[in-house]
Amino acid sequence: MTAVHARLRAALAVTRTALAEGAAVPEPERELLLYCHGFCVALDGHHGAEDDALFPALVSRRPELAPAVAKLRQDHSMLGHLLHALRAATERAEEPAALAAHLDGIEAIMESHFRYEERVLLDVLARIELPLSVPEAFGPL
Repeated sequence: MTAVHARLRAALAVTRTALAEGAAVPEPERELLLYCHGFCVALDGHHGAEDDALFPALVSRRPELAPAVAKLRQDHSMLGHLLHALRAATERAEEPAALAAHLDGIEAIMESHFRYEERVLLDVLARIELPLSVPEAFGPL
């Protein structure tokens, strides 16, 4: 989990760099679109895997985690809406400041979500055997 979170943080940093350096590359809108879409797909894939495989497996073995999992799913939904807004803003080629504001919002929720998820689930995941591969549980990253 922490390795996937680290890769997603790195993907966000690369996206921010692409935004900051956008004017210095050929066709900056296309470059930024590529980075934003890549980041969005990666984060969506991670959350989709957790929602579809990891969380049901955890709650089936540890029902007391249901309230925490419900909060994590709520975060996933909120991040999904923010990612959709970022995609739309990127496709409209909004100004870099507006795109940076989208990234700021995503980063704030993402960091809070990752910290909570790690605090609540890391110890449990270390002590429980789940019938899932890493990609099934955490997505393609």
